[in-house]
Amino acid sequence: MSDSLSRRGFLKTGIAAAGLTLAVSLDGCAAEPLPDSGGAPFAPDAWIRIGTDGLVTVMVDRSEMGQGVSTALPMLVAEELDADWSTVRYEFAPANEAYHNPLSLGQLTGGSTSVRAAWYPLREAAAKARLMLVAAAAARWGLAPSQCRTDSGAVVAPDGRQIRYGELAVAAAALPVPGRVTLKSLRDFRLIGRSLPRLDLEEKVTGRAVFGMDAEPEGVLTAVVARSPVFGGKVRSFDPTAAQAVPGVRQVVRIGSGIAVVAEGYWAARKGCDALRIEWDEGELAGLDDAAVSARLEELSRSEGNLARRVGQGARAAADRTLDAVYEVPYLAHATMEPMNCTADVREDRVTVWAPTQFQTGPRMAGGGTRGTAARIAGVPLSRVTVHTTHLGGGFGRRAETDFVAEACQVSKAVGAPVRLVWSREDDIRHDQYRPAARHVLRAGLGADGAPVFWTHHIVCPSIIAKFIPGFVPDFATRIAGPLKGGVDANAIEGAPDIPYAFPHLEVRYTRADLGVPVGFWRSVGHSHTAFAVECFLDELAGLADQDPVEFRRGLLAGAPRHRAVLDLATEKAGWGTPGPPGRYRGVAVHESFGSFVAQVAEVSIAEGAVRVHRVVCAVDCGQVVNPDIVRAQMESGIGFGLTAALKGRISLRNGRVTQSNFHDYPLLTMREMPEVEVYLVPSNLEPGGVGEPGTPPIAPAVANAVSAAIGKRVRTLPIAV
Repeated sequence: MSDSLSRRGFLKTGIAAAGLTLAVSLDGCAAEPLPDSGGAPFAPDAWIRIGTDGLVTVMVDRSEMGQGVSTALPMLVAEELDADWSTVRYEFAPANEAYHNPLSLGQLTGGSTSVRAAWYPLREAAAKARLMLVAAAAARWGLAPSQCRTDSGAVVAPDGRQIRYGELAVAAAALPVPGRVTLKSLRDFRLIGRSLPRLDLEEKVTGRAVFGMDAEPEGVLTAVVARSPVFGGKVRSFDPTAAQAVPGVRQVVRIGSGIAVVAEGYWAARKGCDALRIEWDEGELAGLDDAAVSARLEELSRSEGNLARRVGQGARAAADRTLDAVYEVPYLAHATMEPMNCTADVREDRVTVWAPTQFQTGPRMAGGGTRGTAARIAGVPLSRVTVHTTHLGGGFGRRAETDFVAEACQVSKAVGAPVRLVWSREDDIRHDQYRPAARHVLRAGLGADGAPVFWTHHIVCPSIIAKFIPGFVPDFATRIAGPLKGGVDANAIEGAPDIPYAFPHLEVRYTRADLGVPVGFWRSVGHSHTAFAVECFLDELAGLADQDPVEFRRGLLAGAPRHRAVLDLATEKAGWGTPGPPGRYRGVAVHESFGSFVAQVAEVSIAEGAVRVHRVVCAVDCGQVVNPDIVRAQMESGIGFGLTAALKGRISLRNGRVTQSNFHDYPLLTMREMPEVEVYLVPSNLEPGGVGEPGTPPIAPAVANAVSAAIGKRVRTLPIAV
């Protein structure tokens, strides 16, 4: 206990000691004060607050969008703190340097990193707090701290006496924060690994949970924005007269993305927006359509591309049989159930934002997140911006963008009042940051004995990362390190260069396609399309080798035991190799993403030209499981999300416009279409992997492979059509 640190020192060294360091700094946050303790007498770090009533409040520094972080992160704290779970609560953390996600670009929820990034820091924070409580109790009893133990929210003396944490809060707060701590052994876990009830369940069932649309500061107005129907278009002129005549409309203002109508409520703002007369300069993309997109991707696929990875040399000539295939996927919208919205109150000297955001703070190169965006627009320091993160009605990467935050701040600044900016579903579908369209060109060869010889893969698609680097061009990218090194966007090709299958010669290339359509992170990012191409092509190669798809994969996975283990578990539970129900066909896929390994077997039938997925068997190895129910729920969620993309999802363009507008022409998988899903967890004592996204990549290829088995023809494009 003599080796003490300040709270800030603990946050810095604790994270670094866990091996979780990040090579970017948060602009303007170098010496930011730690967040206020909220009146709790014991707040030894940024995450834990213990009151005299014994309640333990965990500051959840990741955004809750249904994935369960508001339960999983408190479980990490409660485990090392030896807290009584019934006394544990959570609050969403404010925007602050202390909550910088060490695996990403700032205070950001993405990349399935929430539990992975918190695995050491939160447990260490809790273990240190527990030692302080023990020291306070030991001092009261006149004992050495080593003589005491903790159990269910109390410190226990050798003779059985107990003092609850709440009674020790004030005394513990006066003690120094320990500099080093030993974490619990996995075998001593009593909470981690159990399916504890979610802490956000009751408030969501009762309607007390606050989502972005629920923010209601005094005097708030509502804004709706008319945006160019063509990407990159600009306002040439507009007439606000008709809009201003709509009852309830207060003002019509021009902002960066278009014309905003501000009113006393949503309906008035919507009607006013519809009444606007705007002449648009549609710009260079007014003629863009699906055919032009496909033609450009095809043209670029004939280029050499930028080398992402090469293994082996000169093996192609040894191939006895070769196979060529081209796979294509379209643009996809996020279609979150809660459309984009943000409430902002921009004053002369400060800004307050209420937002369902995945990106609270970040470096300037990434736009600064919600806080940086608000500060830039308002012209105030970061320290004068308060961000209230609400629950998110779905995220999937869309809410890692800040375009909706910028609009709200611009409108509030223009009208001098708090403004709730609301996107309609049509706005949401037609002005998304889309999952990129992509073209995959693959070629592989087998020897005379059916053994693999070579594998080449050329991926052509837009770059998401490029928008964060102004002026990025491929020549420039060859001179920088990081995600665009050598002109290769690592996010665009993830899951392709590191395939687990043993090929003596492997070559992966990438070509960036500039198409003018805004793109962004979409659940599982590059894995969402690379898994489709890789796993379907593996099935095609199995056919060329005249082998069963599962056995063919197993033969190539000798050096990938975790891939092979989930493949074996999923196929065993699915009954692979045994007859299924009449008229049903099975397909399989296995893929690693975000530190987790997932195999899925899909069972499908086809009737009247429609594909029906009846059953999905999913095996997942995500390392140490914090809450099994949450992992299962996320696998089911990822499967449902991926099935929408596999069977229905497509954003189409005509005359530079998105043709879809709402769920009638951009349909989602319905409850009646959801298959029976079985999820099996591989026991593991390894560090946790992600679970929010890894369930999505394997489902499209598993279904496509099953459909190919049913119709006797390969499926190479999404959505699947038969």
